Formats: sequence, C-alpha cells, structure tokens
Amino acid sequence: MKGKKTVFHFSLAISLALISIGIFAPKQLENFSNSSLGFIYNNLGWFILGSVFLFFAFCMHIGLSKFGHIRLGDDADRPEFKTSTWIAMLFSASIGISLVFWGVAEPVSYYIDPPFGKASSEQSAKLAMQFVYLHWGVSAWACYAVVGVSLAFFQFRKKLPSSLSSTFHPLVGDKIHGRFGKLIDIIVTLSIVIGIATSLGFGTLQVNSGMNYLWGIPVGFLTQVIIIAVVTVLYLGSSVSGLQSGMKHLSNLNMTLAFLLLAFMLVLGPTQSILKIFFQGIGDYAQNFIGMSFRTEPYSDGSWIGSWTLFYFGWWIAWAPLVGSFVARISKGRTIKEFMMGAIFIPVLGSFLWFAVMGGSAIDLIQNQGQTAIANAVSSDVTSALFKFFEYFPMSTFLSILAMVLVLIFFITSADSAIFVLGMISENGNPNPSHSTKIIWGVIIAAVSAVLIMTGGLSGLQSALVATSIPLAILMLFMCYSTYKGLTNELKIMSAKNQQPVTVKNKVISKKA
Repeated sequence: MKGKKTVFHFSLAISLALISIGIFAPKQLENFSNSSLGFIYNNLGWFILGSVFLFFAFCMHIGLSKFGHIRLGDDADRPEFKTSTWIAMLFSASIGISLVFWGVAEPVSYYIDPPFGKASSEQSAKLAMQFVYLHWGVSAWACYAVVGVSLAFFQFRKKLPSSLSSTFHPLVGDKIHGRFGKLIDIIVTLSIVIGIATSLGFGTLQVNSGMNYLWGIPVGFLTQVIIIAVVTVLYLGSSVSGLQSGMKHLSNLNMTLAFLLLAFMLVLGPTQSILKIFFQGIGDYAQNFIGMSFRTEPYSDGSWIGSWTLFYFGWWIAWAPLVGSFVARISKGRTIKEFMMGAIFIPVLGSFLWFAVMGGSAIDLIQNQGQTAIANAVSSDVTSALFKFFEYFPMSTFLSILAMVLVLIFFITSADSAIFVLGMISENGNPNPSHSTKIIWGVIIAAVSAVLIMTGGLSGLQSALVATSIPLAILMLFMCYSTYKGLTNELKIMSAKNQQPVTVKNKVISKKA
C-alpha cells in the first residue's frame, strides 16, 4: 500500500467487485447483509445509541467550551461562503433528498404503527412527530459535525491532507501517511459509494413513481436507467464546473425551491395545525430527548426500535464520512463555536419545519378529516405517498412537478458532493481533485445505483450500509479523542504565542492574551 493511488485503485476494485456480486449473486448479497443487520440490532444496538449520544455531547462540549473560539484555519482566515449559502450547501448535500422522500411517508408510518400505544390515535400522532424529530434531529447532525470539525481542524489549522486518516494524527503521528491511513481511507471511500448509491436509488424510484402518477410513464428499469443517465450527466457537469459555481448555485436553487414548496403547503394546508404541530413536536422532543436516545426496549422484542431508530442512527453514522468531509471543505475560516451552532441546530430546525408541514398535514388529513387513502399509500408504496398527498390540495400537478424537480436537484447536489469527497480521498487529500478522478467516481456511483435497482438489491445494500456503522462508530469515537487532544495542544500553542516576549525600543515586554 505504498503507491500514491493505492486508495483509488483498491476502492475502485472493491466497488467493481460489489457491482459484479450485485449482478450475479443479488440474493446472497442481500441475505448476508440482512443477517449482519440482524446481528447488529440484537447485540450492538446499545453501542450505536450510546455512540450517537456521545457524538452530540462531544460537539456541544467543544462548541461551548474554551475550544469554541479556535478558528478552522489560520487566525486571519474568514469564511469562504456567506452564511446563507453555507447553510444551503449543508442542507442540500446531506439529507435534502431523503427529506423529500420521507417527508410524508415516515410520520404517517409512525402514526399507523407507533412504537407503543394505540395506532391511528391522538397519542400515536404525537409520538409520530416526536420520533421523527429524534431521527432527524441533533443526533443525526452531530454525527456529521464530529467528522466535519475534526477534518476541518486538521486540514485547515494543522495543514494535513484532506483525508479522514489525518484526524488520527495526534494518536498515530506520521502513520497516517502509511498503511494505517490508507486502510481508513479505503473503508471511508466504500461507505461513501454505498451510501450515495442507495440514496440515489431511492431518488430514482420516487421520480419514476411521480412520472407514472402524472403522465403514465411506466415504472420500470429502462425508465429508471434513463433517469440515472440524465442526472449523471448533470451532476458530472456541475462537479466539473467547480465548487464555487456549480454546487453553490445549485444549493441556492435547492433552498429556494424547497422554501417555495413549503410556503405553498403552509398556505394551502391547515396552517394553524401545522404551526401547532411544529411547536408541540419540538417541546415533546426536547422533553423526552434523553429517554428516546437510549430507548432499547429490553423487555420486548425491540423490533420497532430496530427497524427505525437503530436503522436511522446507523444510517447517519454511515453517512458521516461523506457529509462530514464535504462540510469540512466548505467551512474553512469559521470558529468551532460558529461551526457547531450552524451545522447542528439550523439544519435541524429546517428539517423539523419540513416534517411539520408535510407529515403533520398528512396526519391531520387522516386523523381529523378521515382521508385514509394516504395511510394506504404509505403501507403499499412509499414512493407514491407524496404524490397521493398532493391530491388533497389545489394545484396538485404543479406541486408534484415541483417536488420532482426538487428531488432531481437534491439528487445532483448529493452526488456532486460525494464525487468531490471521493476525489479528495482518492488523491491523498487533494482539496481540488482532478476532473478525471471525479468523473470515474461519478460513473461508478451511477453504475452501482443502476445495478441495485436492476437486481432488487437496494434493501440489501441499505442493510450493508448500516452494517458499516459499527466500524465507523469505533473510528469516530477514537476521532473524538484524537481531536480533543489536538485541540488541547492547539490551545497550549496559542497560549504560548500570546505569552511570547516582544522587544520594543530595547525593552522586553510580554504579550497579553
């Protein structure tokens, strides 16, 4: 593992092998990943829950303590992007496409099948929003922030390569440039490829479902391959155009369209109920955060927690290298306190509002107006739930088209950020990877998405993605310790600089902090 392109070649070879297995042995792959998932849920669920809570506690500690004023870069550096654009890029590159997919389906799923209590009741409606907020709240963004702040600190402050292995420098020193570092980068690369491929597969299925709903275009592999091909060309074009132009403009467009859709639904929907649901959900979430975060259901089979909470927490851990690396890349010049407040709480409020508007409106239609067709759609085909929901509002066709456009752009921005991060890792932490490397990874991601859809192995690789959360969680716990050591040493260096004597007109005085 001494070559400059070792990470690229090994990761590419394993990705191609994964594609081959998906084509020739999809059932075996799915069975293996599902059995791995079952083992994790039954034996290591407590570890996933505990790790995620520790990530949140770590983020709050370094953000609000003496470490908070340390800048992610040199002391003279200032943010590359204005705050509104930075937040838009955070949102677009991470969970935007998933919010559109699950905005209606997930709250309704919890309403008709709650973690406890009577289904399809007032209690299950409250629990639905409470647990949606848990799954999409600060716990998710803390996973991203741990990786983001660690990499940004070592990359911009300590001038190390833009690779996750750099975050372990206080623990292993220059071994990050050897086999140890390359092994970490290969694991991270594979988790990114699997993660983005499964999410893009979801996006393709939902767009195809919307096209079938609106225009009768058949749901099938050929249509889905065409969708993937078109979007691949678009996100490769965006990536080649550069972070400043392509990603920046797409992210701003994303946020504009998302707010437009939210505004329509807020005005057209039960506005007062939505606002009540939003504030009630935040209150219930804050009040029960600790209990929900450690809920393992040891006195029952724990199937609901395993299917939802552990799945989501494992998903966020598995996505952390991708989103965290991208967040680090766009956060140069911000202080750690600013980073934590912006990267955790602001996107969370946006997610909460989205679910209150979409999911809250859907539950209101079912609970208060008896429109059970939405619940039936969620039970039978989650990809069509959003479009079935729009039927109950004016301009339903326009809303459906707007949602599909939003999915496509989120699709592009997610893939754009993924191939950018893959390019950085593949080129030993190069912050500006070559176009050829990004194009290769873009094509690989498209191929993996197509193969998953063709073989029906999407659910199997989702399980495989969560299975990767265990080794990644272990790495991230060590990353927290390593980052804490690095920040502690940095404070000592800063203090020593401020205490250095300065000669003025043959007199020696001491700097004051």
